[in-house]
Amino acid sequence: MLFGEKLKKAMQQLGINQAQVVGMTGCSKGSISQYLSGKQTPSADRQRSIAVSLGFVPDYFDQDEPVVRMIKQGCGIIQEIRPSDVGKLMGMNHVTVEKGLIQGVFPWGYAIKTSENRHRYFINARRFAEIEGIEVPPEMVAR
Repeated sequence: MLFGEKLKKAMQQLGINQAQVVGMTGCSKGSISQYLSGKQTPSADRQRSIAVSLGFVPDYFDQDEPVVRMIKQGCGIIQEIRPSDVGKLMGMNHVTVEKGLIQGVFPWGYAIKTSENRHRYFINARRFAEIEGIEVPPEMVAR
């Protein structure tokens, strides 16, 4: 199975769309589109990074028939941190964080529009810590 097919399968299993993959992995929209279409295949390092960002084991895309094996982290699959806590850690207003998530400018999270004026925010705590170089205190990790 090609990488693009495996990525599509992973997205179906997780119930996420291309925009969410972009937000979770930090890859560009164009790159994810190219991967899904089979026009490009990411390097082995990038494949491992994408797998971990999606909550899978690093060798997920190396397997012949990938089985859903997700990395358990604490109480959930992927630990989250709230926009208000990210704001505190980065020294900015939580509304700024939320607007950035809506606009897709942060590689460690995304926003999903749930109604006309409401969004659901997701920030991967581990990815935030890795990219920003800021340690996330355990009490800030959403359970």
